[in-house]
Amino acid sequence: MNRLDGKVALISGGARGIGGETARLMASVGARVVVGDVLEDAGRRTVEAITGAGGDALFVPLDVTTEAGWKAALDAARARYGRLDVLVNNAGIFLGRDFEEASLEDWSRLVAVNMTGVFLGTKLCAPDLRAAAATSPQGSAIVNLASIAGLVGSQLDALYSMTKGGVTLFTKSTALAFARKGDRIRVNSVHPGVIDTDMGAQTFVSRARMAGSNDVGEARQVSERFHPMGRLGTADDIARAIVFLASDDSAFMTGSSMVVDGGVTAQ
Repeated sequence: MNRLDGKVALISGGARGIGGETARLMASVGARVVVGDVLEDAGRRTVEAITGAGGDALFVPLDVTTEAGWKAALDAARARYGRLDVLVNNAGIFLGRDFEEASLEDWSRLVAVNMTGVFLGTKLCAPDLRAAAATSPQGSAIVNLASIAGLVGSQLDALYSMTKGGVTLFTKSTALAFARKGDRIRVNSVHPGVIDTDMGAQTFVSRARMAGSNDVGEARQVSERFHPMGRLGTADDIARAIVFLASDDSAFMTGSSMVVDGGVTAQ
């Protein structure tokens, strides 16, 4: 179950957090993994950990906001592995600022990473995914990292919510477009709640600031109580969902939104 034997996966933002955990888990279930990130030291450490455990991985510098960055990453993946079966559009940033306080520069950066990066990754990887799908019984897969903030409103960051809402509908639209063209590329999204990573920690700072407090610990406890399961999510929780959507076990899923949020959006 949830095996990725023989598949090659490219993960943007794969150096740490959800991306790093996804890279490690994918390698452990048989994938050859290309870790793309602007954080070169962290990315190389993740690859070293994977190869040290017996996996097969490659680090490539990747700025998801540029076509040149994606093309270089793809060239490296082709040179090393000769194909691409899975794309995980994971790279993302969180602003954590009220939209009235955000500058146009803030917004442009948020859009560049959270939306343009997903567009470029999907567009530029599509030919390789299409070619690989022709040799695979269940085709190829794209997994986009959205958020519960892409399904319901966010009190903390309306602009982040706006970008993740865009990722949600882009996922559905590209799933339909690929299906219409007979490309056999499945596209699904994962929607985490608050995850105990560096980005999750940013939400605690933002929540404390908006409450007029410097008590980040209390803000964390508020977030924990907000989740009906009584805890924050972990990178492993999300990585397991990503691996499922990347695997042939999800062969009849496309255009779907997988919510992994400890029950937040069920309230």
